[in-house]
Amino acid sequence: MQEREISKAVIKRLPRYYRYLGELLEHKVERISSNELSDRMQVTASQIRQDLNNFGGFGQQGYGYNVKYLYNEIGKILGLDKTYNMIIIGAGHLGQAIANYVKFEKRGFRIIGIFDTNPDLEGTTIRGIQIMTDDKLPAFLNSHDIDIATLTLPKTGAEEIAPLLVKGGVKAIWNFAHTDLDLPSDIVVENVHLSESLMQLSYNINRKDKKK
Repeated sequence: MQEREISKAVIKRLPRYYRYLGELLEHKVERISSNELSDRMQVTASQIRQDLNNFGGFGQQGYGYNVKYLYNEIGKILGLDKTYNMIIIGAGHLGQAIANYVKFEKRGFRIIGIFDTNPDLEGTTIRGIQIMTDDKLPAFLNSHDIDIATLTLPKTGAEEIAPLLVKGGVKAIWNFAHTDLDLPSDIVVENVHLSESLMQLSYNINRKDKKK
């Protein structure tokens, strides 16, 4: 049976559902209706039901959703029941901030290598992980099964190193560089452009000011 194509908008909302359900679990909430979840997330109850129906629904009429069950099922859909080996290339402020974010490991994203072009950083550690220079990357890729490479590099650096990552068997790239990488279709790429997010924020501020 051919897998149903899920829209990018639905996929983008799944982590939000997961986060809100996690918060409900922390507050010992056992079940919740789509209307109650709607109030918390500012997404219509109809939209929530439509989104979840893409994966089977999970709710019971007159009962709503079992929070723990739905949280676990969305986690499985997002692949959070697995462990991913991840490396970071670029040990500047952003790279170090990502390496220090302990919740990634709780979600199954295990950072096992950090690389940078600056030889002065070689041997220093972040949460017990030694920073290596980029020239050691090919050998590291040959000896480790890497699922995700996180790029916190300038545009030119990211474009130069991406083909090396593909050749080394990296399955996915989390790209913070200011460029959209042109890679083979079997490589999963998530481009995170912080400046674009800030521009969207600027647009919303401007629109709000015009309504006054």
